[in-house]
Amino acid sequence: MATTTHQHSDTARTAASGLTVFAAVLLMIAGVLDLLRGIMAIAEDDVYVTTPNYIFQFDLTGWGWIQLVLGVIAVLVSLGLFARATWARIVGVGIAGLLIIANFLSIPYYPFWSLTLIALYAFVIWALCVVPREP
Repeated sequence: MATTTHQHSDTARTAASGLTVFAAVLLMIAGVLDLLRGIMAIAEDDVYVTTPNYIFQFDLTGWGWIQLVLGVIAVLVSLGLFARATWARIVGVGIAGLLIIANFLSIPYYPFWSLTLIALYAFVIWALCVVPREP
């Protein structure tokens, strides 16, 4: 019976570390994409389509700075996830949630891109939440 329990815990640990790496890779990719999106909005406001009747209207340069900062934080948190830092899992869920909100608010400006990043961040939250705590 001890062998079965030991094998089960090794399998669970392997799966947990795989999901953490999955979340770290997705957070890194999506964070870099948001960072680049922020740079685009700061450098060239006319890259984005403007929607005149959208409730949540923002100055695109200001919005670019928000995307840039959130993208940098996401990349830094993903580095913490690669190092298996506990703080990174907690902050990762929070930053992914903030980035889902940010991308939701920018749907009229870049719809396909925003929806793609929302899906990536949802997978990050899922992967970080299903992993059990390390002992």
